Amino acid sequence: MTAARRKRKQRACLALSVAIAAALSLFAAAARASLTARVVVDWHTGLAIDGYDPVAFFTDGAPLPGTSAFELRYAGVVWRFRNIGNRAAFAERPDIYMPRYGGYDPVAVARGVAVAGKPNIWIIVGQSLFLFYDPTDHQKFTDDPVHVVATADRKWPQVERSLGP
Repeated sequence: MTAARRKRKQRACLALSVAIAAALSLFAAAARASLTARVVVDWHTGLAIDGYDPVAFFTDGAPLPGTSAFELRYAGVVWRFRNIGNRAAFAERPDIYMPRYGGYDPVAVARGVAVAGKPNIWIIVGQSLFLFYDPTDHQKFTDDPVHVVATADRKWPQVERSLGP
């Protein structure tokens, strides 16, 4: 193979790689945008989980409010953080720090309904943050988290569909 032909082949491969990367980027953006209705959001403020810092649940062991100085738009909503480090951690691994089921109460999800959880009623099990509507659901969850999560996981696709596009 001549040097000129090799160079043309390399350019074609590079162009194909760039096109694939662009397509994947657009697909990822569309997938994130489709999550908007699947995250508990205050429709007046546009803030996810009432403006609480999702990383603080893990690092500080408490629901702590974020600040407007450290915001990040992800999954179609605005997330707030207490500091730049928490924002960076979330940006790098939102799948770890986002509340499971988008912040909807897992006990309600297990019943097949979407009920927004509240940031001040929460628990971390394994590596997942769960928010609950009330202390009764929190207690039901802590009594048998394996069963609730298994049932909620099974029902979540149906609940997601009920939330709209």
